[in-house]
Amino acid sequence: MSVQIKTVDLTPKRQTFAHVARRLGGDKPATRYQEATLDLQATENFHYKPLWEPQFWQYDTRKTAVVMADWYKPLDPRQYYYGSYNIARANMQSAGERNFTFVEERGLLATISDAERARVTSLLLPVRHLHWGSNMNMAEICQRGYGTAVTAPCIFSAGDQLGMAQIVSRIGLALDGQTGACLAAAKQGWMSNPAWQGVRQMIEDTLVQRDWFELFTAQVLGVNEVVLKLVYGALEQAFPESGLALAMLTGFMADWAADETRWSDAVLKTVAAESEANKALISGWAERWIARAVTAAEPLSAALLGDHGAAARAAGDAARGHGRKLGLAL
Repeated sequence: MSVQIKTVDLTPKRQTFAHVARRLGGDKPATRYQEATLDLQATENFHYKPLWEPQFWQYDTRKTAVVMADWYKPLDPRQYYYGSYNIARANMQSAGERNFTFVEERGLLATISDAERARVTSLLLPVRHLHWGSNMNMAEICQRGYGTAVTAPCIFSAGDQLGMAQIVSRIGLALDGQTGACLAAAKQGWMSNPAWQGVRQMIEDTLVQRDWFELFTAQVLGVNEVVLKLVYGALEQAFPESGLALAMLTGFMADWAADETRWSDAVLKTVAAESEANKALISGWAERWIARAVTAAEPLSAALLGDHGAAARAAGDAARGHGRKLGLAL
């Protein structure tokens, strides 16, 4: 008995979806990123305006003061859609898990002094609450923003912030033998430690910011560029006994920052370049929130490094320089 296997070539009637083809200028093969991003924003046939915000439709370009002719211009240079995002983060998480295994097997946090453990608890672990606030900010931008090119990466970023909060929580559990005592103490530190109160007030103020693109600017240039870079950049100097181990355990944060910045820079640069009015608005927001982040982080910088806030001011100068490279007037 013989079996013959034949192949048949089927020519597809079209290469992609009609709305994507219109973007590409014809029926051409599209990438998965393009099909998962372009023109997916709902634009018509809404049922009714929200009762809590009746001046806007559910998806409305007027929810920010900046104006774009096309909100699909600020595309993600990483070309993340759900599948590629999860693959990228799984690879980063695998490296982080190896670092946790290395530190735990060698007891690198179990042998530190009580004084060092107390400093880590009061000056590092509360950052998990800052990550939680950042998660809420990015989710808010996703629900108030316009255009899948921006809103989809925002919800990915929200997931990243939640993941980083969980990494910091794991460090706390490693410090106290999985009892949760350090995390409870860290929450009290977030609520009452003077070193954290400026940062807490700033992140709480962002939670009620209604212009979603101002919130985006505050998060990426204020919180990320000033406060988070200050905290994770100071570990080895601030914690002489455990700093190297902590730097290993937070390696995910460094990888994430480099990856996130590629996208957030592209968004800021594209939107600011759209018009002089956009540039002026975003520049004003950036200066306001960078200055606010510096003021908020100075007590934390002093507590971490004993530098009277110098590292916070240096982080602010670096954030302004970063903004100027994106075309902002800072």
